[in-house]
Amino acid sequence: MNTGSDRGTHGSAADDATTEATAGSTAEAATGAAEETPHVSKAPAFIKRNRSLHLSWQVGVFIVGLAVIGAGIAMLVLPGPGWVAIFAGLAIWATEFAWAHLVLRWTKRKVTEAAQKALDPKVRRRNIILTSVGLVIAGALIGFYLWKYGLVLPWSLKDQ
Repeated sequence: MNTGSDRGTHGSAADDATTEATAGSTAEAATGAAEETPHVSKAPAFIKRNRSLHLSWQVGVFIVGLAVIGAGIAMLVLPGPGWVAIFAGLAIWATEFAWAHLVLRWTKRKVTEAAQKALDPKVRRRNIILTSVGLVIAGALIGFYLWKYGLVLPWSLKDQ
């Protein structure tokens, strides 16, 4: 690792950084696992300097993220973009907590895999066939209802 103290003996710091980056990418390619930088708090610097202030900041971020996730859970059964709110709350948590960052990264990977799977021609064909069959069945049921009762709403039916 280049600390910058030995620039005169090994060339410029830019050359050392380029060499380290190349060696690092070669090592990552050899191991097959790309390591990411460690999770760092997104709090402003003046908040990070004071431990109690940083802890208060983290509690605040946790409460805001929890409120957004709670609203998202409520929106799963009420009108509104429930899943979007849940992922937004998770993204809020990911600004401060490494575990939330890992969960968010795992979720993004799974959503991407599901999208790729849904675009597979065999899966698309199956989904189109199932949707068509469902629409035919729904049309048959609606047709039977109209044949039996006519265009009368169910709550307006008289005793027959």
